[in-house]
Amino acid sequence: MLKNKKIAVIGAGHMGEALIGGMVSGRLINAKDVVATRRDAKAMDELKSKWGVRISSDNAAAAEGADIILLTLKPQVAAAVLGEIAPAVDKDKLVISVMAGITTAAINKRLKKTNPVVRAMPNTPASVNAAATALCAGAHAGEAHLRAAEMIFKSVGKVEIIPENLLDAVTGLSGSGPVYIYMVIEALTDGGVKMGIPRAVAARLAAQTVYGAAKLVLETGKHPAILKDEVTTPGGTAIAAIHELESKGLRTVLMDAVVTATKRSKELSEIYG
Repeated sequence: MLKNKKIAVIGAGHMGEALIGGMVSGRLINAKDVVATRRDAKAMDELKSKWGVRISSDNAAAAEGADIILLTLKPQVAAAVLGEIAPAVDKDKLVISVMAGITTAAINKRLKKTNPVVRAMPNTPASVNAAATALCAGAHAGEAHLRAAEMIFKSVGKVEIIPENLLDAVTGLSGSGPVYIYMVIEALTDGGVKMGIPRAVAARLAAQTVYGAAKLVLETGKHPAILKDEVTTPGGTAIAAIHELESKGLRTVLMDAVVTATKRSKELSEIYG
């Protein structure tokens, strides 16, 4: 589906580079068929050296020569960049956006065309091919457009297809979710240090524990509550720890974090959309 397609990655920062790496190393595309844009000249040279892609500082020119345009930008610059590339984007080009809070309708409005637009919300583990990404199709995008986007994001992890009205919630859950888990790993590490474990050892144990627990959920398909019960013996250490976590409101805090991040995503849509 992507064979012989020309792809422009506009704003190729960390996420853009991760997607380039996934596509090129996964042999979905030829490196020469990708052009990446970024303001940092040194970073662009590194992209070219590492992945063999073409580079440019001209967003409009990159978009004009592409069949698929990947917008890996921050929402704060959405209006300016969409305005810059609009004259170079004909209505048949597929536009894929990872900009938080910017709706497919808002992108069509800024481009002043009925382009097929697919909106994506990946997360930073894309850089190690372990992303969780949700995709949704805009009003003018068909099944083929959605499948093309799915191929791109499957090259860096797992993909779910959802309605667009849920994408702000995905931003709050998995889009921002790695931050919550980094804090959990850091806190577990500090707990280990407090109890006498060397920091480097505690950090490795904490990270592997989180990784292993997540892998067990995914590979067994069991509900997390069942897995929790399987290691919670009567009068044991796990149930004592669970009591402490429940008394401090761990579940509520994490749920509130997802809600707060979701609301912020909606606010970004109002501010920048």
